[in-house]
Order: sequence, then C-alpha cells, then structure tokens
Amino acid sequence: MAVTDPLAEGWEAIARGAWEDARARFAALVASEETAEALEGLAMASGWLDDADRAFEARERAYRLFREREDPRGAARIAIWLAADSIVFRCDDAVANGWLRRAARLLDGLELSPEHGLLAAQEGQIAIRFGDDPEKARRRAAEAIGIGRTLGIFDLEMLGLAIEGLALVWQGDVTRGMERMDEVALAAIGGEIGDPRAVCLCCCNLIYACEQVRDFDRVAQWCEHTEEFCSRWRVGDFFAICRAHYASVLMWRGAWAKAEAELGEVSDELRASRPGYAADAVARLGELRRRRGRFEDADALFTAAKAHPIAQIGRARLAFDRGDSCAAVEICHRFLRRLPAFNATERATALELLACAYACLGDHAAAAAAARELRALAGAIGTDPFQASAAFAEGIVAAAVGDHDPARRSFEDAVDLFDASGLPFEASQARVELAGVLAAHGACEAAGELARAAVKAFTRLGADHESARATLSQRRYEARGGERAVGGLTAREHEVLRLVAEGLRNHEIAARLVLSEHTVHRHVANILGKLETSSRTAAATIAARHGLL
Repeated sequence: MAVTDPLAEGWEAIARGAWEDARARFAALVASEETAEALEGLAMASGWLDDADRAFEARERAYRLFREREDPRGAARIAIWLAADSIVFRCDDAVANGWLRRAARLLDGLELSPEHGLLAAQEGQIAIRFGDDPEKARRRAAEAIGIGRTLGIFDLEMLGLAIEGLALVWQGDVTRGMERMDEVALAAIGGEIGDPRAVCLCCCNLIYACEQVRDFDRVAQWCEHTEEFCSRWRVGDFFAICRAHYASVLMWRGAWAKAEAELGEVSDELRASRPGYAADAVARLGELRRRRGRFEDADALFTAAKAHPIAQIGRARLAFDRGDSCAAVEICHRFLRRLPAFNATERATALELLACAYACLGDHAAAAAAARELRALAGAIGTDPFQASAAFAEGIVAAAVGDHDPARRSFEDAVDLFDASGLPFEASQARVELAGVLAAHGACEAAGELARAAVKAFTRLGADHESARATLSQRRYEARGGERAVGGLTAREHEVLRLVAEGLRNHEIAARLVLSEHTVHRHVANILGKLETSSRTAAATIAARHGLL
C-alpha cells in the first residue's frame, strides 16, 4: 500500500493552481495537528483565494511556531511573505518594513539559503514598485540572481532578472531592461518557472515597464499570453493588477469602451481584494474620464487616488483643460519637485504639459526650456510615442513665438509619429495644432480639412471636450477661407489688422494673440508693406473699406 504525504499533496495542489483543494487539504492538516508547515500552506492557498484575514492569521501562527521550535529559516520565510501581504492587502508599508527587518535579522549569520534569495527579491520588488529606489532594486535583484544561480533555483534567478529589468527601464536604460524582461516573460509563459506567484510578478513587471515607456506593441503581445496563462491557472484577481496597466494601453490605442469596462471592473476587484493596488486602477479610470471630457468624474477619481503619479499629472491636465494654465504649471512643478531624478518617463509626461501651459501664459523661455528637456529624455527613452510628445511640445513653443515653419514641421512629425504608434487622441490633438499653423500661413482650406479629421476622430472616441474645441477651430478656418484676400494678407495678418483697427498697440495685440511683441511688430510691418501704406490709420481705413472689421 502506497504511503501518501498529505503535506506534499497540498503543495502539489498549489503548484497546479487548485487553490480550493489546497486550502481544504491544509485546513484538514491544521485541524488534525497544528504545525508550522501546514499553517504555511494554508496561508498560501488562502492568499491565492484573496482570503486576506485567514492568510494573515495562518502566517502569524506559523511564524510563532517556527520561532518556538528555533527554526530561523522557516520564521524568516514567513516574515518575508507577511511583508509582501502587508503592502498588497493592507497598504501597511511600515509593518512590511518591520517584517523584512525581522527576516534579515533571523537570516544573519546563517549559511546561504533560498530564504536569503527570497528576501533579496522581495526587497528589490518593493524598492522598485513602492519605494522609488531603482538602485536598491538593482542591488537586491543582483543578489537574488546570484543566489538563484549558486543554489540552482531557476525561479529565483528569473524573478531577480525581472526586477533588474524594470529597474533598468526606470533608469532610462530601456533596451537592456526590456531584453531582460522579454527573456523572463518567455520563461514564465513557457512553463519554465514553477512558482505561479513568481510567474505573475515577472509578467506584471514586464507589462508595467512597457506601459511606462509606451511600448504598446510589445505589451499587447505579452498581455495576450499572460491573460491566457492566468486564466488557465485561475489567478484572475492577481492579474487584475496587470489588467489595470493593460487597460491604459487600450485607452491610449483608442479602445475606450473596452478600457472603461476593464478599469471599472478592476477597480472594484482591487478595492475588495488588494487595496494596496486599487489607487492605480482608480487613477487610470480618472484619466480616461478626463479624456472623455467628464471633468467632474475625473476630478473625484483623481482625489480618491491621492498621491498616485497618474492622478497628480491628471489634476494638472484637468486644470489646463479648464483654461487654468497657472494651476497646471504649479501642480506640475510640485509633482516634479517630489519626483526622483531617475524617473524619466513620468518626468517627460509632466514636461510636455509644462511646455504647453507656459506657452499659453506667454512665458516662452520657460516653455522652450521644458521642450528641450523633454527632447533629451525622449531621445534616451527612444520610443516613438515619446518622440512624438517632444515634437508636439516643440511645435507648441515655435507656434507661440510666431515661428510658423518650424512649428509646422514639428506638428507634422508629431502627427506622423502618433499615427504610427496607433494613438488617435494624441494624433488628433496634433492635427488641431497643425491646422492652426497652416491657417496662420493663409492655408485655411487645408487647416479646415485637418480640423474636420480631428473632429471625426474625437467624436468616434467619445472625447466630447476636444471635439467641441476642434469644431470651433474648423468653423473659424472655413470662415477665414471664405474671406476676400486683401493685398495678399495671411490669416494671421488679418487678425492683427483687425486689432490694429480697434486701436490696440503692439504689446496689447501680443497679449491678445499670445505672441511676442517682436512677432506682432513684424506682422504690422508686413501688413503696411502689402497694403502700400506707412500709416496704421490708413491700414485700418483699407480694412474697413473691404469689410474686414
């Protein structure tokens, strides 16, 4: 008669994702005899089933039993998992740090063991996802990789590589970082990594990194494989964390209805099961509502997400959308002051908004400085969407000072790159700005066509606020196109001439049109030359005669 090992059977059920079966087996063992090992298994199964209270209770009891029998490695292992769950389930950073310090003290002086590697990996993961410390993450990841190789623990080596890859991406070394994470994801999805928790962490790190650098093609490919894996292993709640990132990709790509459904569902799931991650989904839902023009909803969601980076930038964008460029600048600077210097992707996002807000305020030097820094960061990150953002900011700055040819080229580049990246919202915004530059050159028909294309795209997306703005631009350009040309004046020169006729001086016209006084002076000189007069009063008389006032 074969002898069975109930404890081994419980862990075998964990390994194949049979969480209810595993919990029932471990619960029966605990009822028969409460051992540290049975409680450890019960805690693991309960965690996969999102039964946080039972998981914590079982782990804390297991920790005490390991300590009572003077098993420091076992106690340290439990302490490490308690640290992870303290963050994910209860948002208790201080408690998590206490458990990690306890684990380190228990392992101090002991022979190298898997627990040393697990501690290094856990500290690295927390440092990169919650501590904004990629240098520490890389150090601890390197230790985990080394221990995994020394002890022949492949899962640990791959987990260390996933953490190191994400840290490299955060520090701007995108190519090396993504190479590591592609290797890890392939091992995870291909079944080479046995621990399902390690698989999920590796895949989620990859999806997070792809979204950060806006490498949407890569994330779409890996999400398909990851979702299939999580469905097979029935770890949907854990995948909810990754789904929040993937929903953002859907939003960027213009699949707003699907993104809305995903984020609404994921927000509810995470609030109930893993509140430590809920703010991430809530902030992303707020950004989607902002793009839709549902500003009050977005404001409430950003407030609920508190200090989440997406919420902070979202509040700045919301202020800009409402016409309060001063508030947008203030919020951006507050965000940047607290943002670690290494965080290139989130810094670049804030810089694009700063360039636009400063340009609207007429502070062209500050706008140009933000655009220059954004260009440098985009070059380091290297993906097309960030290159497009840099081109867009450069176009905004050039248009603000009246340099229409550079502005046109920059906006054309932005449109092309956003289109190539499959980002319809951003591409349409760039088309609206390009239309404005063309209209200033007098190409009102082409400007109207661009504005019409943007209106169609915004309407298709459901971006009501942007659609209304683009519609106004379209009507304005079409109206200008129907005006009689006088003396070969451009559309911008018509605008300046109207204001001259109203009696405004150059500095007043500059303030009204958000131009530099030098640019206005050049426009006035061109107008007088084309109308063959040296008098502003005479130019106004000609304007009145031709019905331009």
